[in-house]
Amino acid sequence: MSNSILLTTLSLGAALCAQAGDIHGKVTCKGVRDSANAVVYVAAIPGKTFAAPAAHAKMDQKNLVFIPHVMPVLVGTTVDYLNSDAVLHNVFSPDACCDKFNLGTWPQGQSKSFTFKKECAATLLCKVHPEMEGFVVACPTPYYAVTKADGSFTIANVPDGAYTVKVWHPKLKAASKPVTVAGGTQAAFEIAK
Repeated sequence: MSNSILLTTLSLGAALCAQAGDIHGKVTCKGVRDSANAVVYVAAIPGKTFAAPAAHAKMDQKNLVFIPHVMPVLVGTTVDYLNSDAVLHNVFSPDACCDKFNLGTWPQGQSKSFTFKKECAATLLCKVHPEMEGFVVACPTPYYAVTKADGSFTIANVPDGAYTVKVWHPKLKAASKPVTVAGGTQAAFEIAK
């Protein structure tokens, strides 16, 4: 390979890498045990739509718990709910944003599915076990992350540009702020009841 071709290839590679970056930072959650399970995501981008993934997301019901407890997905994603317990389970949501669905009850080893067609933070419940609760957050973009216990998060490969970044939490008030990505950026949030 000649030096000029190598330099052109390296320059093109560097330019492509510079067109996207990560949004990383921390969400401090006041009034709860830790800062886990907040969903941080890029809000709808005017004029831009994203095709739903062909692969289904998976949520399990195991030991009378929804796993994961909080799951972000892209709008249009189908979520499969597996029952891994030796008892009957049900999945329903009372939330209007997901059409108040009820998938009925099914035994161990079987699963049922639901497609989230619009932006929504859906509470998931089980009529058989009222103590069970989980959440699916259908985001308008594929740029999202769930915070760790210390509140840290990373949203990878966000194209350079100006966005609104939102934070949703199962127990705390939502928040949002403008963020500009230029090869990567930091964002910090504090949310409370």
